[in-house]
Amino acid sequence: MVRLGFIIGFLALIGVLLSGLAAYRVHDQELALDDIALGRGVDIHASLVQERLTERELLARVAAGLFRAPSVIKANMLQPLRSSIYAFKTDFVIASWIARLQPAELPAAQAELARAGFRNPAIRNFDDSPLSAEPTGEPVNVLMDVEPRNSVTESLAGRSLNGSPNMGPILARAMAEGRPAASDPTSLLSSSGPIGLVLTAPVLQEGNAMPAGFVSFSYELGPLMLANDEMSLFSVALKDPRHEDHELVADGQGMVTSRALVPNGPALAILRSVSFGGRDWSLGYYPKTNVALRAERMAIIVGGIGLALTFIICGLFGYVSYSNLRLRREVAIRIGFERRLTVVIDELNHRVKNILAVIQSIVTRTLRHGADVDVARDLLIGRIHAMSNVVSLLSESQWQGVQLRGLFEARAIPHAERIAVTGPDVVVSARAAQSLSLLFFELASHSDEGLSLVGKHPHIVAHWEIKGAGPGATFDFRWEEFNTSEATRRPDSDFGLVLLDRVAPEALGGMAKRYFTEVSYVYELTAPMETVIDMTERDRTEALAKPVN
Repeated sequence: MVRLGFIIGFLALIGVLLSGLAAYRVHDQELALDDIALGRGVDIHASLVQERLTERELLARVAAGLFRAPSVIKANMLQPLRSSIYAFKTDFVIASWIARLQPAELPAAQAELARAGFRNPAIRNFDDSPLSAEPTGEPVNVLMDVEPRNSVTESLAGRSLNGSPNMGPILARAMAEGRPAASDPTSLLSSSGPIGLVLTAPVLQEGNAMPAGFVSFSYELGPLMLANDEMSLFSVALKDPRHEDHELVADGQGMVTSRALVPNGPALAILRSVSFGGRDWSLGYYPKTNVALRAERMAIIVGGIGLALTFIICGLFGYVSYSNLRLRREVAIRIGFERRLTVVIDELNHRVKNILAVIQSIVTRTLRHGADVDVARDLLIGRIHAMSNVVSLLSESQWQGVQLRGLFEARAIPHAERIAVTGPDVVVSARAAQSLSLLFFELASHSDEGLSLVGKHPHIVAHWEIKGAGPGATFDFRWEEFNTSEATRRPDSDFGLVLLDRVAPEALGGMAKRYFTEVSYVYELTAPMETVIDMTERDRTEALAKPVN
């Protein structure tokens, strides 16, 4: 069993190690595959965004190059470009023409706006406040035309954008760099409008290095940069250039909002940069699922499957091995049982022969010398009954010995109720029990006939004690019948005398004596304790009674 347990434990250890290795490899592979898939998806998305931005910037360059008008003070400068613009891209929110006018040209511009039908043709500040009347000598950037025209966009015409905190710097940068420039994220059309970007391109006239005006296109930020497939592995965020600790994200409806970066927020997986309007924009990509947690779960599943297979294999191996071991054990037990059965039968034959020899001796000595048939019959039955009782007691204890007190039971000897039994508990051997049982019967059966000196039945005391300890301990037994005398007590039979004086003492390896006192009959027996308990016989009987291993 120990070797089988060691083998099963070794197999289980190998299974656990292999399961752990497989889980570790699966964990690494899942992380690697997810990283590859995420990186590929991010690269594709960043490329699509850059392509989209490049197309919008190209549109602004093309539109700026198509202006060929002798005068910029016109409210329909976008009219010749409408067909070209809509044929190219139509996802802009508003396209506008911003004329760069000298202060002296402002009245003419206001008149032109009035002729074009704008509801408020007055030249005013970006916030609709009146324009300062003090001459500055600087050109004024006035929004002169919009596309498409509606009730919201027409209200923007006539505004001066020099003082606009968002458009003013972008116009200055586009003029200085001579190329399209993009604004910071801002609300389009109104303060509550969608967040987007304004791309402004300078319009240069031939022979003049300074721009005559600007053409601008406004785009919503969500479709422009943050658009993403719902089935993708990541979500997109744009780092807000206005605040270093904020980023712009789009919800499911495309609405863009700004959120603050928190230390315990979602971990940024990949960062990509795109170019638009002469500046770089940082796109952050967040995985929608916890890649590490998903890899751990997959590793746990694989490890669990490996452990389950290990358990099944070890269980099957253990079951088969245990079945074989049990079969071998059953065969060994059967062989041992048959051997022990042979020994038990031999022992039984020996004990039966001994019992039959004792019974033969009892019958022979009881019926010899022309004994009275009735008396002999009663004695014979009583003696055989005493033998039967002691055999029954030995059978109940599996021949491990008999309590000495049990030999004084009513079923063992006659008139047991008149015997006072005293002494320590002693378990006597089978051989000693047979001799003592016959001895007690002979003593009790002959005490019945005597008449006491006062006319009462004799009172009997049976007492024993153990003297000494160890190998030299002795067993002392005393039988005393009170209120009797040699004249009144029934004489012992020949068998009884032989049993009292020779058979019982020799069987126990001791000596006995019997005598009369003035008021009693006494029988004393002294024998070594090692003969009375006979440990050799008990050990042999225990060996036969043990189950076969």
